[in-house]
Amino acid sequence: MQGTSQKIKKEFLIQGIKQIPVHLTKAELEAFYYGFCNDTLWPLYHDSIRVPSFRRHWWWPYREVNQRFAKCSLSAIESSQGTNNLVWVHDYQLQLVPKMIRSQNSSAKIGFFLHIPFPPVELFAHLPWRKEILNGILGSNLIGFQTKRSVRNFIDSAERFTNYRYQKNCLTDGKRKVKIKSFPITVDVNRYTEASKKPSVLTKIRHIREKIANGRKIILGVDRLDYTKGIDFRLKAIETLLRDRRISINDFLFIQIVIPSRENVPSYLTLKNDIEQMVGHLNGEYSEAGLVPIQYLHRSLNFEDLLAYYAVTDLMLVTPLRDGMNLVAKEYICTRHQNTGALILSEFAGAAEELKAAFLVNPFDVDGLSNCIEKCLKISKNEEQKRMKNLREIVKSRNVHDWANSFLEELDS
Repeated sequence: MQGTSQKIKKEFLIQGIKQIPVHLTKAELEAFYYGFCNDTLWPLYHDSIRVPSFRRHWWWPYREVNQRFAKCSLSAIESSQGTNNLVWVHDYQLQLVPKMIRSQNSSAKIGFFLHIPFPPVELFAHLPWRKEILNGILGSNLIGFQTKRSVRNFIDSAERFTNYRYQKNCLTDGKRKVKIKSFPITVDVNRYTEASKKPSVLTKIRHIREKIANGRKIILGVDRLDYTKGIDFRLKAIETLLRDRRISINDFLFIQIVIPSRENVPSYLTLKNDIEQMVGHLNGEYSEAGLVPIQYLHRSLNFEDLLAYYAVTDLMLVTPLRDGMNLVAKEYICTRHQNTGALILSEFAGAAEELKAAFLVNPFDVDGLSNCIEKCLKISKNEEQKRMKNLREIVKSRNVHDWANSFLEELDS
């Protein structure tokens, strides 16, 4: 999505795939993306952790932008001269597109995949445009979600607010059937596995272990800046352990990497400031000469640097308050070649449906989280390796190409 002031070629290639830009004005970007997508749908779909804003003047641009994407897709189908009428629509920004395409091309095979959670019906009911959103998605032939929980939530909402009913893995209105299924997304396993063995990455690992960790166990968090990630609860759990002297800064170093995101949105800037104040407080309160409990990095990392942090880590914290999947957990597992390391995973992350050998926690429970961190820092090698071996087998069983192929094969069947 680009503002119209930027000059972009009509079509261009990335890795041999033709890209067709859809232009938005600055006003549309503000209302459609920062407004309806990120201040209405994003908090609503993440269990209303933050109160969503329901504003009519955001809904109209959302509908208009969806219409523009639908028109672009229809043109692409037409230009293929009947050789390809398959369309795969992605995520919450484009939920109206399937029906818009269907109304103009009834023979199109349309798939829709939602990367974030779909909320329980009690929360989705708050959305003034709930019927329009549901009917938009139901224009698809196949609807995919990250988890079985999201599938159940969507079915509940569709049966409550539309005339569709669930029968044998489909939603039907008596005229047409829409298949609905979970397709848990994953990562490019071979890429992460092989790249983490490269000599340049191994050099970075030695540097982190010797120069930064200074012999201590490393706890790691890697998150995009967002209130759904639970970074503040994580810091409170670390503070609890330090305050109660259950762990010492001689025992561990917590490295929290925060990837910048949406910092022109006031609530995200406030979140950034709150996290930095908490980190400053903890380091000021518990540091000793030459040692700090927390290394805080607010930046994007290149691929090899990220792999080095994963590979050197003894305990990974993936504790979102709500998440569609969270691929950080799977990326970390790919780097554990010796079946070492432990993963603490939020039960509210989609990945928890698959990664049951992780240490599952309620991220809102600061005492429970602190107890789990303490336990993992003292875990036996036997249990550590048994759990990680299980996690690696699960992650290695499917890669991101399998995920895409399974969806497209189901759509084309």
